[in-house]
Amino acid sequence: MKTTCQTKTIHVFVALCDNQFQGIVPVPTKLGNGKDPKNNLYWGAIYGVKSYFKRKSKDWVFKGVIPTRNNVIIERVLFKHAKKDIFLVADAYDGQYIKKCTEDFLRASNHQNSEAITFQNKQINIGGKANLLAYIGHDGLMDFNVDISYQKTSNLSKKDIIVLACFSQDYFSDEIKKANANPILWTTNLMAPEAYTLEAAINNWSENKPASIIKESAAKAYHAYQKCGMKGARNLFTYGFKN
Repeated sequence: MKTTCQTKTIHVFVALCDNQFQGIVPVPTKLGNGKDPKNNLYWGAIYGVKSYFKRKSKDWVFKGVIPTRNNVIIERVLFKHAKKDIFLVADAYDGQYIKKCTEDFLRASNHQNSEAITFQNKQINIGGKANLLAYIGHDGLMDFNVDISYQKTSNLSKKDIIVLACFSQDYFSDEIKKANANPILWTTNLMAPEAYTLEAAINNWSENKPASIIKESAAKAYHAYQKCGMKGARNLFTYGFKN
């Protein structure tokens, strides 16, 4: 018999880097094939979401590949926190379908597209029922518009969201306001959306730290890998909306 648990869930939407179908400065061909998760910059490369959390993180344990009915998701993986009852589900979207990835993330931010997967007799809620949502990849809203019917969610708690993409505060703000979600981390400038920043942010989120601490942890992690200086890193990350 399956049991329903009160575990927390983080659902990460990753638009695979794609030289052909995204408006990006081209990266090496091996890293920029949006149909090849194994080598993709944002998934299978050393600092991609799957590789980093599987091979470099001490706090997250890889539990396996999970099937999905969404035909534009090339791979779905599951991690569990080493000490806490928190699961992380990450979806690698075919880079050609970055718009679909973005729309799925935004709908989930509005408590839509709820889904559940089962692992060891536990029901793990994702999509609109996840506790924290994150988008990783190119900022597609620089290139296209979305047309989403947002539902009223005044009777629901605001969904915590993270957007690691270039200038994400500027480009995602209108949609996140419509979704009535709570941006705990996003960006003010160009950035490399790699997994060490995500890990720092979600580890502090899992400790119920405020957005100011989450921002500082993200900046420290980003500087540690990018060597951009703490001043630059602190200026890169922000939370909430502009006044």
